Amino acid sequence: MKRVKFSTCTLSFMEDVFGLEPNLRLDTLDDWLKVVAPVTEMEQYQLQQLQKSLSINIFHWNEQELSLNFIGPIFSAVQFTTKKSNFFAQRHINGVIDNTELFGKTDGLIASGFRSPKKPYFSFHEFKKEMDSSGDPAGQNLAAMLVGQVLNEQKNPIYGCFVNGQNWYFMVLEGKQYAISNPYFAATEQGVLDIFRVLKGLKKMIAELIQKGDEV
Repeated sequence: MKRVKFSTCTLSFMEDVFGLEPNLRLDTLDDWLKVVAPVTEMEQYQLQQLQKSLSINIFHWNEQELSLNFIGPIFSAVQFTTKKSNFFAQRHINGVIDNTELFGKTDGLIASGFRSPKKPYFSFHEFKKEMDSSGDPAGQNLAAMLVGQVLNEQKNPIYGCFVNGQNWYFMVLEGKQYAISNPYFAATEQGVLDIFRVLKGLKKMIAELIQKGDEV
C-alpha cells in the first residue's frame, strides 16, 4: 500500500490519483457562504482590533505569529466547543482511499467528540507567511478533507479553509466534486467580518449535522 503525506499533495495529484473533480460552483459552498450569522457589537470590536493588528504585522509575522495573534483568536471567538464537538489542532488523521493511505496533521480540525476527534466536518490549513510561500495549500487541505470524508463514512459534505497570508479560501468536498471560494481579504474590516460570519455559519451547520446524525 502506498502512503502519502498531506504535505506532499497537490490539486493535480488529488485529481489524478483519487478522481476528484474541480467545480467552479457547488451549491453546498454557495449556501455556506450565504449563511446568515449575526455579529454582536462586542465581536465586531474584537474583530476590528484583530484586523488592525494584522494590517500592521502581516509582512513580518511568521507562520506561528500569524496563528497565535490572528487566526487562533478568530476561531476562539466563534466558540466551536460544545458537548458533542470541538476544534482540535495538530491532530494526526489518516485514511485509506483506493489502496493509498493519506496521513498527516491538520492545523485545525472541527469534529464530533469532546476530548479527541471522531467524525471530521471541517479541516483548516495555514500556509506560510505573506512573502514566503511554497507548495500547494489547496491540495494539502483537500487531502485532509478526503480523509475526513472517509472517517465520516461519506455521509456529509466536508468543509475546509486554507489561509495564505491575508487571504482566506473556503472549500467544500462533496462526493468527488470540490469547489474553492474566491479569496476573502482579512486585512480589511469588511473582509474580516465576512470571514467571521462564514465561520459562525459553519458552527451552526455542524451542529445541525451532528443533531441529524443523532436522530438516525
